[in-house]
Amino acid sequence: MKKVCVMGLGYIGLPTAAVLADNGFFVHGVDINEYAVKKIQKGEVHIYEPNLAQKVKQVVMDGLLKASTTPTYADVFIISVPTPFKENHEPDLSFVEAATKSIAPYIEPGNVVILESTSPVGTTEKIAGWISDTRKDIDMLDQNVYIAHCPERVLPGKILEELISNDRIVGGINQESTQKAAQFYGGFVKGEIHRTNARTAEMSKLAENSFRDVNIAFANELSIICDELQIDVWELIQLANRHPRVDILQPGPGVGGHCIAVDPWFIINSVPKQSRLIQEARKVNDSKPEYVIEKVKEATKNITNPKIACLGLSFKANIDDLRESPAVNIVKNLASKNKKVYVAEPHIEELPVELRNENITLSKTDEAIKNSDIVVLLVDHDYFKAIDSKYLQDKIVIDTKGVLARVKTEILQTI
Repeated sequence: MKKVCVMGLGYIGLPTAAVLADNGFFVHGVDINEYAVKKIQKGEVHIYEPNLAQKVKQVVMDGLLKASTTPTYADVFIISVPTPFKENHEPDLSFVEAATKSIAPYIEPGNVVILESTSPVGTTEKIAGWISDTRKDIDMLDQNVYIAHCPERVLPGKILEELISNDRIVGGINQESTQKAAQFYGGFVKGEIHRTNARTAEMSKLAENSFRDVNIAFANELSIICDELQIDVWELIQLANRHPRVDILQPGPGVGGHCIAVDPWFIINSVPKQSRLIQEARKVNDSKPEYVIEKVKEATKNITNPKIACLGLSFKANIDDLRESPAVNIVKNLASKNKKVYVAEPHIEELPVELRNENITLSKTDEAIKNSDIVVLLVDHDYFKAIDSKYLQDKIVIDTKGVLARVKTEILQTI
């Protein structure tokens, strides 16, 4: 199993392809994004992840990683494409289906097909069905094609390290598929490989992210309660966490990213009556951006033509990933109310399409603060932790991450 075809070269697919190539596999990466493919063909990257650019450059030079817009024959096919949701939070499996049907003509007996995209329970079985429908010559009951799910479990910023060091959960549509997929991951993963069935593997990732979502919702709800009761939530959490069995997470302006903000809906969509707590957590986290917006409106009500500096756009600290970011939605909403917004995001070079209008300007941090009446910190980038307090002296500050509290104590609202 040395030839691998990776479908999808995004935030997970490209690092996966690079790690595999770096471990001696011959990798053929596929993406419908021609710009991304051309960049990779030249040994360059279209996304930011620490050390990824160097690794991609090396494996492309070594001839171990190639990129294309079409798949090819391989021993192992990895599907790592987006799994967003549609209206009413219904899972959208169109990218998974398209990737499956794209590789179907190249599948041969003995091949392994692995779904890494986080997906609703039952998706791996659907892949088997799509292959059977497309390839009548392949008898899935004869078990000559092995299909499994192995969810990615990595942290942006540490993806290259965690793809190798983290434990992996592998679940096939049958025992043979589980064993074949586990054998493949054993070729480069140093963490323990846990074998189960496809449905349990699918649910494991959804459960992990829903657990995180529920705990973040508690922190976000606590921050709103403390704001109303005039209590410093950051001090409160620090004190509460002194209890040996309490570990409250840090609140923020909401929840973003393609995982935690999305995956719980896959459970809710499947079993709405049985997932009441998960649904309430989603409501709390989805409503937090609106609370932040209301705090900004309240702070600017006595200012004519207020100018606002919004610090951070990504969904978490020290990365450039804007997917499902509450910060993006907050900026968009503020600008739609004819407020001038200066955005400081040190990890991007241009604004996303949805934020390109006359009311929004991408600025350097010091310029954004200088030009504003109010400073709203939305992401706790390390870069912002070094802000000099003198720049904030005449500003109203709303800090959703507790970063600026140590440099400014007056007129500071923390939520």
